[in-house]
Amino acid sequence: MKNCSICHKISASDQDHLDCIQKRSIEMEDVNFKNDIPEKLNLSKNTQDLDVGVRAILEHLAKKKNSEDEL
Repeated sequence: MKNCSICHKISASDQDHLDCIQKRSIEMEDVNFKNDIPEKLNLSKNTQDLDVGVRAILEHLAKKKNSEDEL
C-alpha cells in the first residue's frame, strides 16, 4: 500500500488511483484545448465575421496564452 501521488490518499495497490489519473488527464486536455483555440481559428482571417463578444474572448485567450508562454 502507498499513497496516491495525485490525491494523497491511501491506495490499495502500489499505483495511483485510476480515477485520479483520468481526472488529471482530462484537466490537462482542457488546458491544451483552451490554449489551442486561438491557433485553430487564426484571428487574422475575417475577424469582421465574428461577433464582438466572440472576438473579445478569443483575443483574451490569445493574450493569456502569450503571457503564460513568456513565463
